[in-house]
Amino acid sequence: MTSQARGGGPATAGAPAARTTEAEADGKAERTERVHRLSRRLGRADLKAVPEVRRALRELLRPWGRPEESDVAELLTSELVTNALVHTDDDAIVTATVSPHGLRVEVRDFVARGPRPRVPVAGDDTGGRGLVLVESLADAWGVCPHGVGKSVWFELGDAEAA
Repeated sequence: MTSQARGGGPATAGAPAARTTEAEADGKAERTERVHRLSRRLGRADLKAVPEVRRALRELLRPWGRPEESDVAELLTSELVTNALVHTDDDAIVTATVSPHGLRVEVRDFVARGPRPRVPVAGDDTGGRGLVLVESLADAWGVCPHGVGKSVWFELGDAEAA
């Protein structure tokens, strides 16, 4: 599945990394933008990690200043993390990157089988709605295959897309 748009190793939450966006030229000052990252490895079937990831993401997003999008980010991250832990029998890695351009969250697992969005059946239990939520609430989302496994990702709040 390729990306769709709506009509790592361990790191500390909020750890800033300066990334040069404009080189010094003709005596003009160099401009940098702050990028904050969160990266966590989650143990196999460790559903207790879901609220911990939400808390860490909330801390990472606090300086972002977009509370309505932060709530959506927490929800979508929970869905992707839960999917990775419930539908695979392996570890997962969640990475969130916040920059002035927006937020990107990736959840990598180590199973090649791709996610299958499905329309939930009325009266069905709470399952089956995660990717439907991601598809409807994210500005963009997709699946990136890896040599072993895949990453399911979403983006919110791209300033250039707004």
